[in-house]
Amino acid sequence: MNSALAVTAAGLTFQNPILLAAGTAAYGRELADVMPLERLGGLVTKAVSPEPRAGAPAPRVADFDGGMINAVGLANPGMEAVKREDLPWLAAHLRAPRVLVNVVGNVAEDFGVVVAHLDDAAGFQGYELNVSCPNVKQGGLEFGADPGALTAVIRGARSATTKPLFVKLSPTLPRIGDVARRAVDAGADGITVINTIPGMVVDVERRAPMLGFGSGGVSGPGLLAVGVLATWRVRQAVSVPILGAGGVQQASDVLQFLIAGASAVAIGTAALADPKLPARIVRDLERWCAAHGVARLADIIGTLRWPSA
Repeated sequence: MNSALAVTAAGLTFQNPILLAAGTAAYGRELADVMPLERLGGLVTKAVSPEPRAGAPAPRVADFDGGMINAVGLANPGMEAVKREDLPWLAAHLRAPRVLVNVVGNVAEDFGVVVAHLDDAAGFQGYELNVSCPNVKQGGLEFGADPGALTAVIRGARSATTKPLFVKLSPTLPRIGDVARRAVDAGADGITVINTIPGMVVDVERRAPMLGFGSGGVSGPGLLAVGVLATWRVRQAVSVPILGAGGVQQASDVLQFLIAGASAVAIGTAALADPKLPARIVRDLERWCAAHGVARLADIIGTLRWPSA
């Protein structure tokens, strides 16, 4: 472990700020043979819901010139299977990297149900609540866009655990800083920004969407600037740790997030294309610190100099 890269967020110490984003790392075991997980700061698991979810119809993923679009539909085996099969593997194989369990639900109560069920298991240190998923009681409006639903989700999860809670927000929220503040007031220990951006890619020969679901979430390099701005806006609103995500492909992208105020950074789409990339970014951050005389990478967090008027 290179202590120069260590960062702390919500009481958790990460050996470096590089995590794998939810939905791209499965539950760790699936990537163990293609990626040196022990070199990373941590990972966020694939979604976990109370009951198994079959997900969206195929095709679920498509590439396009601007990045990737996906509609997996939060497919997962459900909390019983994750607790029985996946968390024990994480407990046995991941020592240094920290693990956050991503939690989803159809209604606000689902989040607390999942947290309460998993909380006594080993293999992870905290949760990431995906409040960008649709609330079926509100006709599909995402939890993060509804103040009452957001508060209910976080309070329900908070009552079920003392572990850190990160709340993952959508970049489409018009006043993301206000939503972050509301999340913290309800009991969140940290904020994750950003989730994917809704979009659609059309197969012009078929005159039909590329994805079986039709629309999906856009990710890839184009989201970098969106994620960095959201990070800065959230940092102006709250003092809790931020997990930045969106479009990271190289060490300089990570540095942008950190300077804007993130304590750690999650890599998703780029790691799917190149599983060796996250570990290379860790190495490149080590070299950057050495070249710039930075003894502690954490010292650059939130050091953005806003232009004067």
